[in-house]
Amino acid sequence: MSKKILIADDEQNIVISLEFLMQREGFQVVVARDGQEALERARSERPDLILLDVMMPRKNGYEVCQEIRADQSLAATRILMLTAKGRETEVTKGLAVGADAYMTKPFSTRDLVARVRSLLEVTA
Repeated sequence: MSKKILIADDEQNIVISLEFLMQREGFQVVVARDGQEALERARSERPDLILLDVMMPRKNGYEVCQEIRADQSLAATRILMLTAKGRETEVTKGLAVGADAYMTKPFSTRDLVARVRSLLEVTA
């Protein structure tokens, strides 16, 4: 059974490229275009991993991450924050609210796939 990834990002071009990349790697993909939808999708779809943007409408990635970590039924969900905000304070905040990993945009697709596989403990 393939692992399920939720892509939560409000930038259409990023969603399209991430969706293509993750599907090509054999993952099931679900998409959310804002923070509130990301929470709803996480609860209904039960993804193994969430690729979570920080700057989104309705709820930001930090808020989404905190709410997921507070929900016992989603405790095993891995969270990889993807954001243009790469200052040390943002990285620290992302990890402090419960993200498992943090990558800044732009990122190498090879590095992203490696990080996703590592978080999901999936071998190529």
